[in-house]
Amino acid sequence: MRRSEFLRAVDLEFGARASTLTTDLVLDALGNRTASEALDAGVAPRDIWLALCAETDVPAERRYGVGRLEPRRR
Repeated sequence: MRRSEFLRAVDLEFGARASTLTTDLVLDALGNRTASEALDAGVAPRDIWLALCAETDVPAERRYGVGRLEPRRR
């Protein structure tokens, strides 16, 4: 997962709360950092996404593959 995919996934899942969650919610799984702090520290976006999903009880079926743009059809 790239940083842009992470940001897209957070926006799609959480909508208007996305910015607040990434800057204010401290995640134990990320060493007591926010998602933004973890990104800045070089933590893999996929690891941050999964930690954020676990903390906010996002159903498992919505945790994988989100944030990616649909592949181009030929």
